[in-house]
Amino acid sequence: MSTTPAVETHTADSAAADTPADRSVARLRTAVEQGDHAAIVGLFRDDIVFHSPVKFRPFEGIATVGALFAVLMRTFEDFRYVGDLTGDLEGDADSRVLVFRARVGEKQIHGVDMLQFDDEGRIGTFTVMVRPQSAAMALSEAVFAGLVADGVVPAPQAGGQQ
Repeated sequence: MSTTPAVETHTADSAAADTPADRSVARLRTAVEQGDHAAIVGLFRDDIVFHSPVKFRPFEGIATVGALFAVLMRTFEDFRYVGDLTGDLEGDADSRVLVFRARVGEKQIHGVDMLQFDDEGRIGTFTVMVRPQSAAMALSEAVFAGLVADGVVPAPQAGGQQ
């Protein structure tokens, strides 16, 4: 008996996908591979909620999450999905967990994107978890700098007051 967990993997062929969520995952993987920001954001619900690995309060709404993804696309280097798991996530029977590897500067990062979909296959909740902690901190600093540079969040004020 094997102790290796079964992992269902999917190809980026959206024509072969069975459900709206399957088709969205295939489109997401293709958009990420091609660096197509508009295609990625086009998969989000207007009221998307993005849970960051380093920030307690989520990012909410397509404008904010879209701006965040523009920064993420500039921040991650060598980003690639290396696994795709299908199952039930917090009672949502049509959820996916995409495993990824990337680099932020010199830090190697390993993480998962946990996706929850609506009935039409739009992503309503996007949760990211990453490791190791040193890479998470490098990611946090780089993304915050990008959000400030893009005017999405205010720059910290001198003296530590915000």
